Formats: sequence, C-alpha cells, structure tokens
Amino acid sequence: MLYVLTLASAAVYGAADFLGGLASRRANAIAIVVISQLAGLAALALMLPILPAATAVRADFMWGAAAGVMGGIGVGLLYHGLANGVMAIVAPVTALCAVAVPVLTAVALGERPGSGKTGGIVLAILAIALVSQQSSGDDTRDPSASGSDAAAARSSSIIIALASGVAIGLFFLALARTSPAAGMWPLVAARAASFVLFSAIAVVLHTPMRMPSGVAALGITGGILDMLANVLYLLATRHGLLSIVVTLSSLYPASTVLLARVVLGERLSGRQTAGVVCAFAAVVLIVGTK
Repeated sequence: MLYVLTLASAAVYGAADFLGGLASRRANAIAIVVISQLAGLAALALMLPILPAATAVRADFMWGAAAGVMGGIGVGLLYHGLANGVMAIVAPVTALCAVAVPVLTAVALGERPGSGKTGGIVLAILAIALVSQQSSGDDTRDPSASGSDAAAARSSSIIIALASGVAIGLFFLALARTSPAAGMWPLVAARAASFVLFSAIAVVLHTPMRMPSGVAALGITGGILDMLANVLYLLATRHGLLSIVVTLSSLYPASTVLLARVVLGERLSGRQTAGVVCAFAAVVLIVGTK
C-alpha cells in the first residue's frame, strides 16, 4: 500500500505540474496559482463530509499552515526562476533540494533504510536531476548577454533554485509532522494558507485574473490533481519511512516529462531518457529490497 500511494502521488503531482505549466504559458502564472489553489481547497472541502471522522489538534493546523506557506513560497520561487532564470539550472537544483532536505532530516532523526533502499534513494535522486534537465534551447537568458551577465544569471538562478527547493522540502517535512488522527484537516489548513498568500500577492501586484475559459479549466484541473497528490502523499507518510515516501513522491518530474512527450510530442533529451530509466530502476530497488 505504501508504494502504491507514493508512486500514485508522484504520477498525480507530475500531471498537476504539467497542466499548471500549460496554463501558465497562456495566462499570468500568479493568477493560475490562485485559481488552482482555490480549486484544490474547494475539492477537499467537498470530500471532507464523506471521509472518516478525524480529530485535529492545534499543532496539526499549525503544521498544516506552515506546510502551505512553505509550499506556496516554493512554487512562487520556482515559477519566478523558470520564467526569468536559467531553466537548466533551476529545475534540477530545485528538485534535488526538495528531496534532499526531508531525506537528510529523516536520516538525522534516526531513520535507517536498508542498503538496497538506500541505493534506490541515491539512484532516485540521480533520476530527478537527469529528468529535470531542460534543453539548451529553453535557456531564457538573452543570447546576446555578455559573459559576466551570463555568470550573474547562473548565480541568481542557483540562489532562487536552492531557496525554492528548501521551501518545498520543508513543505514535505511539515506535512509529515501532522498526526494520523488529524485526517485531512492539515491539508485544509495548508491550502487555505497558500491561497491567502497568493491572493495577497496578486492584490499587491495588481495581477489580472481574467483568462480564457479553457485556460481556467486547465488551472482548476491542475489544482484538483495537486490536492489529490497531497492527499496521497499525506496518507503515505502515515504508513512508512519519510525518507522512502519523499523520495518516491519526488519522482514527479518523470511524470511531467512523459506527459509532455505523449501529449505535446516533446522529445526527451538523452539525459531525460536516462533519468526515466534510473527512476524505474530506483523504484525496483526501493520496492524490491529490504
């Protein structure tokens, strides 16, 4: 059950990112995040009455809200980095930090996966780095920029990516700190906090919220899928080691890349293909060894 939940979480996270990316190409990214966050919150609110009864305490709501703020900051920085920085740097560095922070924390707190699973974790981290690579044509810098400007852009991209990855890693950690008895209430607090955060940003920046209905539908569907992925991840954290759960859930870039290949016809680079192969090998190691 643990592996089903984590791998399903990764697949759904990747699908949500794919739809969000499509929508962000056609409308303001902050506006897309606002409607996607609201859609996810509404979907969870509709599910709560049919879910098993749960009792959340103050700490669960606080950890949930902290997760929402960290996740919101991480996504905001990631979007900013991808839009203004060097994509080939931002994507893999963010993904690596997002998985490294909770895994290293879990190990420091005493988790000891077996040697086979440890090898799988290392291979999965390599897979995330490879599959997140963008082609050189995706570099958003001005091609006429001087060497010093290019170096400055790379440095800025690394800082943004590190901050984004750490924030997303803290999101995973904070959500895992909630108690099983709290049910899905921590996610309600998380999504409410992130929605308020992005709504405030949209107001301060005077972000236009109007967009074509088709684009809005992409954003809404992406938000619902992202919430479903969060639910799967939260359930998984209650059934196994955090280091394993975070690693498998963080394979979501592979899902995004494969969807882009199937739906948009985008070609996988050699590194991305190697990353997908490494991802499958990592899953086999983690699932099939002690």
